[in-house]
Amino acid sequence: MIKICAEIIGTTVLVLLGNGVAANVILTKKNNNDDKNKGWLTIAIGWSLAVFIGVIISAPYSGAHLNPCVTISLALTGKFSWYLVPFYIISQLIGSILGSILVWILYKDYFSFTKNKKDKLSIFVTIPTVKNFYSNFFSEILSTFIFIFASLFISSKEMFFKEEDYPIVELGVLEYIPTSLLILGIIISLGGITGPAINPTRDLGPRIVHSIFPISGKGDSNWDYAIVPILGPIIGSIIAAKLYLFLS
Repeated sequence: MIKICAEIIGTTVLVLLGNGVAANVILTKKNNNDDKNKGWLTIAIGWSLAVFIGVIISAPYSGAHLNPCVTISLALTGKFSWYLVPFYIISQLIGSILGSILVWILYKDYFSFTKNKKDKLSIFVTIPTVKNFYSNFFSEILSTFIFIFASLFISSKEMFFKEEDYPIVELGVLEYIPTSLLILGIIISLGGITGPAINPTRDLGPRIVHSIFPISGKGDSNWDYAIVPILGPIIGSIIAAKLYLFLS
């Protein structure tokens, strides 16, 4: 039970801080080009820190998956029990919904100041710069593949130390910095096309909140695009896990 609670809390914090930085930039800043460029970097850094903080909170108890793609890839590589997979994924979805609700509560008054419906939607979900199903879908697959493939190696301490040669040094919370930097690198280098989601529940939970909760002038929740940030990352994580097993 504590693992489930840790996943819910960790994912709640992840989405609260990740979508929170988007709300802070988009709902309170002017939309000139300089602000947009600075805003993109701010959002990228904010999301990487959101991952770091969410992982710190939940790692001692659940392993800090916070993402169905992480859970599925670890199960495929034999590092996690398939029995727990559905429980973890449901917990991550619950956490993403709770995190989005908190963002909605915190910035509720500011949504009325933003007239652009697309900007309001972007606080909750990923939106492609150019809507092209194949390009968007491939972008999500590739971004998630890089994230999961690298994460599987990062999680293997043997990559850095051989126990027979060096004692394994416990680095505490510093162990989670590489994952945070990995997210930052992917967003900056590959994120311009779709966002990217890299995490199905990170998009699905907030999209549910956007579609249900009263948001001033919110417009459509763009459900016809939802398959891209949900299915794309899952496919990318499966490919990454299979390649990791092949190379191991």
